[in-house]
Amino acid sequence: MKILKPQIISYEKLKKVEDLLKELKENEKINNINLENYKQKNIQLKDITIEKAIIKNTEITNSNLERNTFIDVEFKNCNFSNTSFEQSTFIRCEFNNCKMTGNNFIENRIYNVSFIETNLNYANLAMASIENVLFENTVLKNSNFQENNLKNIIFKNADLTQAQFFKTSLKDIDFSESTIDGITVLTEDIKGAIINEFQAIELISLLGIKIKY
Repeated sequence: MKILKPQIISYEKLKKVEDLLKELKENEKINNINLENYKQKNIQLKDITIEKAIIKNTEITNSNLERNTFIDVEFKNCNFSNTSFEQSTFIRCEFNNCKMTGNNFIENRIYNVSFIETNLNYANLAMASIENVLFENTVLKNSNFQENNLKNIIFKNADLTQAQFFKTSLKDIDFSESTIDGITVLTEDIKGAIINEFQAIELISLLGIKIKY
């Protein structure tokens, strides 16, 4: 499966933005921008669209970024800890070496998105539609998947320790290269998932089977 990457014009042609809030006051939709070394906290941005952008070394923490749309955006070395993206849309985006601890992605549409070497501990992805998404070398400890529509999801060296899956079918999803210690999942949801032999021992207790050594 191929995850589509952000489609961005050349770096040299991007408009350099110093103040994101000022830029968005003038226009709720901005595109072809380069935002670097930007820091804000406790801000609120709703109903905006950012398209074709590189956002690098940026910190927006403890903030509300709900109902926003991000299309063809590269996020590099960013920190969005404890920020809510509820009811937002991400299309052809890439998060590389980002910190997103405690982020809220409730009711998101996440389509053709890559999370690479990113911290998503305690992320809440309940009721999100997640399609064509890669989680590579990414930590999702204590993350929450609830009533999700998952399609073409790749977990590659992901850490899903104590993640919770509820009313979310995991059929055909391959966990064999990832860590799933202590996950919580309903037996009907785990049916059809792909796991390795060691993970099978971890999950067999879900069936009420006891192993005698």
